[in-house]
Formats: sequence, structure tokens, C-alpha cells
Amino acid sequence: MNMSLKKSHHMGRWILTAIAVSWFMILILVPVGGLLQKLMTQPFAEIYRSLQTATAARAFLLTAKVTFLAVAINMVMGILMAKVIVTQKFRGKLFIEGLIDLPFAISPVVVGFMLVILFGPYGWLGGLLESVGVKVIYATPGIVIATVFVTLPFVAKEVIPVYQQAGLQSEEAAQVLGASQWQAFWWVTLPTIKWGVIYGVTLALARSLGEFGAVLVVSGSIINQTETATLFIHQQFTDFNYTSAYTASLLIAAIAFIILIGIEWLAKSKKET
Repeated sequence: MNMSLKKSHHMGRWILTAIAVSWFMILILVPVGGLLQKLMTQPFAEIYRSLQTATAARAFLLTAKVTFLAVAINMVMGILMAKVIVTQKFRGKLFIEGLIDLPFAISPVVVGFMLVILFGPYGWLGGLLESVGVKVIYATPGIVIATVFVTLPFVAKEVIPVYQQAGLQSEEAAQVLGASQWQAFWWVTLPTIKWGVIYGVTLALARSLGEFGAVLVVSGSIINQTETATLFIHQQFTDFNYTSAYTASLLIAAIAFIILIGIEWLAKSKKET
């Protein structure tokens, strides 16, 4: 009887593993394999040359700039929001926690249109800003704001549970011993929540690299001006420049994959030590 149960349990584990691996292959490995297969049919010189154009260079440079700004803003604001939610008690706190998840529930395209209504030339704030020389929509600031909105939840959602689990006793004890609130947070709390911050920043970074919908709406996809890497891929595919589109797509996917694998490796190394 026991042997039968063990065999059944063993068989069940194999079935679940096979289903999980198959699902992973269908969603991830097969599409990536398709990209690789398409590129392998092209001469290496053409693949290399496809990303050597000034348009591609500007697109990837703009993506790097926007990603850096968006991730830096969300890192600071994510930590701040986590601290407020964990340490403060106020009316509407549950509502604020729900708003953090809002970017997960709204289509990025809708986000883009909302920003156009707000910051466009005839929007609620756009006209006022443009009157003082600040252009948001169809310019880099609009792309940054759209990316910040889309990646808003990642740092906060990773830090909040870590902050709650760590508790406030150490921070309060440091303040009792004479440390200021800033010193207690910097020297006591931040080292405790650093892995939550790192995970959140990593996810925000990977998401920023691949953002398309909101950026497409607010940027206008102006070549050599507001065209990011994902918009470059879309334009190249539309223009039937498949080699450039496939190469840029694989490069973006590879960067995001390396970032995620790298943080997992660091986390595993940390646990082992």
C-alpha cells in the first residue's frame, strides 16, 4: 500500500514538472527559438550592421536614458511609499495601497492617452507647461512619466512585505539611542530591506526596457527624437526590415534575461553565505 502511494506521489510530481516545463517552453523558449532561427538564416555581417545605424543607436540610447530615470525615481518613491504605508496610520491608507496596484490593472495604451489628456498641448496642464517652455508629450519627459507610471508598483510591492516582516523595533531602538529618524532608516532599516529594493529595481528595470504601449502614445514615435528601442523594433518590422527588428528584439530580451538571472544568482549566493 505504501509503495503504491509512493509511486503515485512520484508520478504526480513528474506530471506537474512536465506540465510546468512544457508551459515554460511554449511561452518563453519557443518564441525565443523562433527569433534565433530567423536570425540564423541571415549573414552575420548583416545582423551586425542592422544595429550600427544612427537611428538604432539613438533609440537604444534614449531607452537607456529613460530607463535610468524611471528606475531611479521609482526606487526613491517606492521606498518612501513603503515606509509611509508600513509606519504611518491615516485615513485612506487602504485606498493608497490599492492605487499602487493601479498600473497592473490599466492597459499601458490607456495610460498613454490619460497622459496626453493631462499633458498634451490642449490638456489640463500641457498648455500651461508649454507656455513656460516645457514640452511633455512627444518629448522625452512624457516618455519618462509614462515609464514611471507603468513601473510604479514594482519597488513598493517588493519592499512593503519585507519592511513589515522586519518590523519597526530596530528602527525605533536606534532612535531611542539617539539616532535621528533619517540615520535610523539609513543605517538600520535600509540594510534590512535592501533585497526587496534590489528585486523591485530589477523588475522595474526589465519592465522599463520593454515598455511599448504607453510610450507609443506619448512619444509620437518620432524617428531620431522620441523613438525608443521598442518603437524602433516596431518601425523596422512595419518597414519590412526584419533583420533589424529581430536583432533588436533579441537584444532587448537578452538584456532583460541577463538582469533577472543575475539578481537570482546574487540572491542565491547571499543565502549560501
